[in-house]
Amino acid sequence: MKQSGGNLGVAPLMRSVFRIVIAFLFMEHGGQKLLNFPPSPHPMSHLPLLLLAAGVLELCGGFLVLVGVFTRPVAFILACEMAVAYVHQHAPQGPWPIYNMGELALLYGIGFLYLAVAGGGPLSLERLWHRGR
Repeated sequence: MKQSGGNLGVAPLMRSVFRIVIAFLFMEHGGQKLLNFPPSPHPMSHLPLLLLAAGVLELCGGFLVLVGVFTRPVAFILACEMAVAYVHQHAPQGPWPIYNMGELALLYGIGFLYLAVAGGGPLSLERLWHRGR
C-alpha cells in the first residue's frame, strides 16, 4: 500500500535502528547486574534471584533483539519483564512515573512491545535467514 507524502522506505530501516539502539542500551542494565560492566556506582556482590533473572533477560534477551533473532517473542518477554519491574519496584512508590522513577521501565516496555508487534526491521539476522530460503 503506497501512501502519498514522504519516503516510506526509510521507516523499516529506522525500525531496525531503533531495535539496535534500545537493545544495546537495555543490555547495559543486564551487564551491570551480572558482570558489573559498565561499572556500577552501587555494585552488588550477591544478587537476589529476581534481579539475577532480570539480568539474564536483559543481557541475553537484549543481545537477541540487538542482532535480530526471535525479535518478536523475545521483545514481548522483555516488555513483560518491564511491566513486572514497574509494578513490583516502581508503582509502590506512588502513582506518577516522574516520582516513582519508573519512566525508564515504561519506555523500555512500550519500545519492546512495539518491536513485538512491528518486528525488527530489515537489518536483522532473521531477515538474512529468510532470504536464504
